[in-house]
Amino acid sequence: MLSNLLEQKVPQPEISTKKMPHPELSIVIPAYNEEPNVDELCSRLLAVLEATHRTFEIVVVNDGSRDHTLGKLLQWREKYPSLFRILDFNSNFGHHNALWAGFEHIRGDWVISMDADLQTPPEEIPKLLEKIDQGYDYIGSWRLGKRQDAKWRDWASKIDNRFRSRITDIRMTDQGCMLRAYKRSIVDAIIHCGDYTAFIPALAYKFAARYTEIGMQHAPRFRGKTKYGLYYLLRTHFDLMTGFSLVPLQVFTLFGFALSGGCFLLVLYMIGRRIFLGPEAEGVFTLFTILFLMVSVAIVGIGLIGEYVGRTYQIVQGRPRYILRQLYDTQPKS
Repeated sequence: MLSNLLEQKVPQPEISTKKMPHPELSIVIPAYNEEPNVDELCSRLLAVLEATHRTFEIVVVNDGSRDHTLGKLLQWREKYPSLFRILDFNSNFGHHNALWAGFEHIRGDWVISMDADLQTPPEEIPKLLEKIDQGYDYIGSWRLGKRQDAKWRDWASKIDNRFRSRITDIRMTDQGCMLRAYKRSIVDAIIHCGDYTAFIPALAYKFAARYTEIGMQHAPRFRGKTKYGLYYLLRTHFDLMTGFSLVPLQVFTLFGFALSGGCFLLVLYMIGRRIFLGPEAEGVFTLFTILFLMVSVAIVGIGLIGEYVGRTYQIVQGRPRYILRQLYDTQPKS
């Protein structure tokens, strides 16, 4: 099946294939079951990059795709072996780990990350290059206009962005827009972090000396269905919240003190009532309500503490972020 795919012909722009051991730009793209989008993505991306007159490489991470994504990618690499480098995972390790793997294998002075679904068009890349030329070392982005996603994703993203800005010192307009540019030194600092669930855009924000953001056009997904559901958004939110702030623990501690003070006053009231008015049975359900409230708060607190302990547990385990089945490359990493 793979050999049949490699024999198929796809339209190719005329691109220089000279060897570039140290390109100016490295484009990192995680891909999972993106077979319908590969040809359109690569064709448009090559045309945009060639128009910039900068040397570049394209690093695509096949994150355990179950369709013919790898075969499509190898078609393009067969045509342009010096421009395409393919990392093939032996199973699906997730978008974050795929992006991390791409960062570990880049050779360029600047790294541009993007998704393979074409929702943020590659034609927006020149906007990043303008900011690079202005001396910024990390350029974030946000989606302009109405998002081309389901409404629940739009609202969930807005709530997530606002909540994150309140509990951390990270000021990103839109943490979900992945078309971003990173200076090589920022990328090197990120991949040397020991945090297993490190959130890459947030780390870049923390490490950057000069940071800016720009608006990007947002298009409907070219083909296929999104791979990121509600659980993925919630997981990302908890990783960011527990990885960059102690505010949740501090707020919970203060709430616990306030609740304990209120309960202590209630106990004094109940003792005084029993002494002066005698025992009563009418307040039983009130007491049960208070008890249930305290138990539920305790459960939430245990879960919150578990998030922090879990992050430490993942680091101590020392498990690999991904397993690379094969690296399709012709040149060593610089």
